[in-house]
Amino acid sequence: MVKAIKLHQNGGPEVLKWEDHDPGLPGPGEVRIRNHAVGLNYIDVYHRTGLYPLPALPAIPGMEGAGVVEAVGEGVNTVAEGDRIAYASLPTGAYAQVHLLPADRLVKIPADISFETAAGMMLKGMTARYLIRGCYPVSASDTILIHAASGGVGSIVCQWAKHIGATVIGTVGSSQKAELARSNGCDYPILYSQEDFVQKVREITAGNGVDVVYDSVGQATFMQSLDCLRPLGTMVSFGQSSGSVTPFDLGLLSAKGSLFLTRPSLMTYTQTHQDLVAHAADLFDVVQQGAVSIRIGQTYELAEAASAHRDLEGRKTTGSTILIP
Repeated sequence: MVKAIKLHQNGGPEVLKWEDHDPGLPGPGEVRIRNHAVGLNYIDVYHRTGLYPLPALPAIPGMEGAGVVEAVGEGVNTVAEGDRIAYASLPTGAYAQVHLLPADRLVKIPADISFETAAGMMLKGMTARYLIRGCYPVSASDTILIHAASGGVGSIVCQWAKHIGATVIGTVGSSQKAELARSNGCDYPILYSQEDFVQKVREITAGNGVDVVYDSVGQATFMQSLDCLRPLGTMVSFGQSSGSVTPFDLGLLSAKGSLFLTRPSLMTYTQTHQDLVAHAADLFDVVQQGAVSIRIGQTYELAEAASAHRDLEGRKTTGSTILIP
C-alpha cells in the first residue's frame, strides 16, 4: 500500500495526516503517476485551512509534482508509460506517492531538467509566466514591483523580468532575503519592516510610480500597492498570504490614476491543454537558457508536510520548497 498526506478536516498544519492510500487504476483519459518530487505552494495552505474549499473531505492536498507515468487509461495518447512528466493543476492529490490525474493536465519534462527542479518550478514558474506575459506584458522599458521578492514566485519573476530588461523593485522581510532577491536580479530590494515601501518606490521612480505591481500578500499591502502605481498602471493581486483583501470602493481606482486591477489564476491561464503546454514551454526555455535558475531552498520528506506548512506560513522559507515521497 502506498502512502499519502490526507486532510480529514480543515485547520492548522496538524490536520495533515500520513496515511495509507489506494489510488486505484487510471480510468478513461487518466494517467497514474509515481511521484518523485512534490511542490509546496501557498495555495496548499488555503486548501488546508478551507479558505479555498476543496470539493469534499477527506482529501489529498497538493497541486504540483513531477514523476513517471506508471499506467495510462483508455484514450490517452499524449503520454505513455515510462514518460517523465510534471504537472501543476487541479484536481489536488499531489501529496501522495502515487496518484491519478487527467492526461491533458500533464507536460513532458525535458531530459536536462530533474524531477526536483520540475516539481519546484511548475506552479510558481507558470504563474510567473502569466504574470509577466499575460496580466501585464513586461518590456525592457518597464519598472515593476514584486512583493515577496525572495519567495518561490518572486525569485522567478525577478530573474525573468531582468532577463527581459525591466527594472525590478522588490519587497523582502530581512537583509538575508534582500541579498537573495538582489542575486536574482532585483535592482532595488526594500525591507518592508524597516522602510515605507511606498515612499521608497516613489524615490526610486522619481515620483512617477511603477508600471505594474505583483502582489501575493493581500490585505497587508494591497492599498499601499495601489499608491505605488503610475497613472494607468496595473495592479495584479494574485495571492493573500496576509489575509483576504478588504472590500473597497472601485472609485479608488479612478481617484488614484485610472488604474487597472486584475485577480488572475493559473487555472484560467492554463485552462486548455494548448495553453498549458505553451506556458510550460516558455518556462522550460528560460530555465534551459540559464536565464532563470530554480533555487530549491528547502526539502522535506512528504511525511513531514506539516512541518513544511509551518515554515512556509512562518516566512522561514526562501525560493522553492519540495517534498520527497
